[in-house]
Amino acid sequence: MAHQLLSAALGGIDAQTVRVQIDSNPGIHAFSIVGLGDKAVQESIDRIEAAIKNSGFAAPRSKNKRFVVNLAPADVKKEGPGYDLPIAIAYLVETRQLVITGEEAMLIGELGLDGRLAHTNGILAATMLARDMGIRQVIVPSCNAAEASVVTEVGVIGADTLSQVVSHLCHQVPIQVTRGDTTMAPVPNDDSFVHIKGQQAAKRALIVAAAGAHNVLMSGSPGSGKTLLARSIVGLLPPLTNEEAIEVAKIQSASGLLHGSVSSLQRPFLAPHHTASPASIVGGGTTIRPGQVSLAHRGVLFLDELPEFARNVLEALRQPIEDGIVSISRASGSITLPAKFMLVGAMNPCPCGNSGDPAAICTCTATSTLKYGKRISGPLLDRMDIRVLVSREHVSAETAENTLNITDIRRSIQHARSVQRERLSPIGLVTNSEIRHTHIDSLCALSPSAEQLLQAAVNRNNLSLRAYHKIKKIARTIADLDDSSAVQQHHVAEAMALRMADRATS
Repeated sequence: MAHQLLSAALGGIDAQTVRVQIDSNPGIHAFSIVGLGDKAVQESIDRIEAAIKNSGFAAPRSKNKRFVVNLAPADVKKEGPGYDLPIAIAYLVETRQLVITGEEAMLIGELGLDGRLAHTNGILAATMLARDMGIRQVIVPSCNAAEASVVTEVGVIGADTLSQVVSHLCHQVPIQVTRGDTTMAPVPNDDSFVHIKGQQAAKRALIVAAAGAHNVLMSGSPGSGKTLLARSIVGLLPPLTNEEAIEVAKIQSASGLLHGSVSSLQRPFLAPHHTASPASIVGGGTTIRPGQVSLAHRGVLFLDELPEFARNVLEALRQPIEDGIVSISRASGSITLPAKFMLVGAMNPCPCGNSGDPAAICTCTATSTLKYGKRISGPLLDRMDIRVLVSREHVSAETAENTLNITDIRRSIQHARSVQRERLSPIGLVTNSEIRHTHIDSLCALSPSAEQLLQAAVNRNNLSLRAYHKIKKIARTIADLDDSSAVQQHHVAEAMALRMADRATS
């Protein structure tokens, strides 16, 4: 008689239902798994048999039967060792070593040879699938229980061994449901931003960028502090909201990077090396996995030495920057992954880095400087909201004096983000940088004098429509920092200065 249990298959960061079916017939012993499983699935036969034997049950080789396991639907590729637990339980049910009573549960987990359950990727997505299907209980490895418990509508059973799962299903030794902690951890006390000497203009630009999640490009000579400024920006960002934390956790869970509870998550900060491949940045591979742009979702993606990245890598960033998603197409299908991140780039003005620095001599020719700048295409440059020129500063007693208070800065940024979230929630957005052209006139309305100033700048500097929209969004963020309901002329003037700081050199 065929028996069936529920599990889940991971595709990108989302899960879909897999029915684990098993049937047996008299004959020479055989144990096979069908249903388009990868190498890890096929190798599970030996893991499962050892785990069953070492847990005190009769293993498949002790039975003179042919066992066939089907992972349905058969046309969906099954990857990873997460099917070990449901296959083992299905076998015990089929051989009448276990009788399951009560409500249906979803099972996911990798088994060790000794019957212990190991950490498994994609548990959060599977638990969210169970909730959507109306399944009231999921059984997972205990080390995954904390991440799954954020889905409060589902009872999460965290087990250490196969024997514990069997005892729970038989109602002999029930396992208590893991309760989730939805209180987000506070932001670590990182005050490196205020301890950077000088660079007041660059600091102001980063404060505005952090308040509205705007992209930033910093250009300056080596040693001017670009990398230091970029790495300090994560200390300005407010803690993740519960909704954002679940979004980030789902991506990290699918990538095997989530260890512990969702409430302990901080905003991501990723800084890939300039030799990174397109697949590692935007995602992909034979088995589609999230790339750096998705792992940086709701956080910061820092690209140091921006012109040194391969041209196809930089051009692949266009869609994620513009749409907040990345669409990956392969012969096996297409997957869309979230990618709403702040892009922070840093570059030198020329190959030697000294162009425009009065205290250093530039050894580059005009041709090499022009060629170096053209490594970043115009369309990508146009997508950088804020552009900052960072020059070497002589550190005097005046510039070394700390005049900024990190607590006040964070409070101002968090208030600005709260205002934006309240304003944008009816259209499903979070920050000003996400506003699309269809809503920009209503959400970023300018005063008459501010609109007149911006129109004059557009005509004088031949700005693109994208630049026009970005200036309005930056001005709206500056107004939010000022706690102003209206976008005034001085807000637009500062936004124009931030947007066109390096126009003469770009």
